[in-house]
Amino acid sequence: MDLRLEGRTAVVTGASRGIGLATVRRLTAEGVRVAAAARTAPPELTGIPGSTAVPVDLTTAEGPAELISRATVALGGIDILVNNLGGVRKGITHDESFTAIGDAEWQRALELNLLSAVRTTRAALPGIVERRGVIINVSSIGARFAHPPVEYGAAKAALNNVSKALAEELGPRGVRVVTVSPGPTRTRNWEAPDSMAADLAREAGLGLDEFLAALPERMGITTGRLAEPEETAALIAFLASPHAANITGTDHRVDGGVLKTV
Repeated sequence: MDLRLEGRTAVVTGASRGIGLATVRRLTAEGVRVAAAARTAPPELTGIPGSTAVPVDLTTAEGPAELISRATVALGGIDILVNNLGGVRKGITHDESFTAIGDAEWQRALELNLLSAVRTTRAALPGIVERRGVIINVSSIGARFAHPPVEYGAAKAALNNVSKALAEELGPRGVRVVTVSPGPTRTRNWEAPDSMAADLAREAGLGLDEFLAALPERMGITTGRLAEPEETAALIAFLASPHAANITGTDHRVDGGVLKTV
């Protein structure tokens, strides 16, 4: 399918790996010029034709405005904003107590998973409105799924709420806003030796490979496997395209059927 994205421009945050990197690759393959934001720019990112790496820390108060300023100069304007930056802290366990999670952990989760998207969107909004663009916020099934770490799920639930409110406010001005909510996905958060999954594997007394092999059954993943980053990237590209012109205010899950509610 031709997504009719040729010549459009996009900003993708958290672009150095996982879903963000896959999204940069997918959008550039569709002819989109992309400003790819990450704290560091690995060779996998800098070598993508059609993309410009923008090293920036979006958890700082000034980082988002800096990103949008540099991206606007590089691209000449922004049609698509993909707020993908996010992540979980290390050292979580299934049985951790709510009272053990301090202010620093809450603040870090909110800066990374909510406020970075809020600030980036706020900075990009004048240009997005002018070009009647699209905002896609990458959330998580953690927003609807009671699973540690609780501060991560709370931040993502807030992101969903912000997205819905923005869709209502900006719809009459020609701007669409949606969320995409991945479930367990083959990214560093699940496969690296210092990942969240590795923490949970150690808690269970299992090796990481053994833990991941048993994960689909333990989590009730209907498809029997973890998602691939490219699958979420393909959905993001479709939602950014004119084919999705009447889709706004919605949340789209890529979870293999983990969530069983209607």
